[in-house]
Amino acid sequence: MAGKLISINRSNGGVPKQPVPECRVTESGLEGDRQRDLRFHGGPNRAVCLYPLESIEALQREGHPIAPGTIGENLTISGIDWSLMVPDARVEVGEVELRLVRLAPPCANIAGSFRDGDFSRVAQKVNPGWSRIYARVVKPGVVKVGDAVRIR
Repeated sequence: MAGKLISINRSNGGVPKQPVPECRVTESGLEGDRQRDLRFHGGPNRAVCLYPLESIEALQREGHPIAPGTIGENLTISGIDWSLMVPDARVEVGEVELRLVRLAPPCANIAGSFRDGDFSRVAQKVNPGWSRIYARVVKPGVVKVGDAVRIR
């Protein structure tokens, strides 16, 4: 199954993350991306956060003011069956290889992306299948908007 990298998002800390056309990805994550609270974000097992464009669009139809990067995902992808994005799956994004590690619990920092601030809309325990997912970088490299995304 092949999908596409729609948006590469990074910030100097916090959300929203801003789009860039390409970025180097290292074992630490996207170059130029910084996390404010390293107790809950960043590190090798949370180096990259992914989320599907299809979920963003569905949430927009529900009236949520969400957009790529506003809930902290680094890579917004499209065309992948999100049910296959599970821990231990391998994902290739352009020349980068990732190993999915764990679902990303939401926090109050992303409340502005949700109607009435209800960020639990993307909590796995409340709404299974709507969570972001964290990944470890197996093979570093450069990603570019439009790169192919494949689950291995």
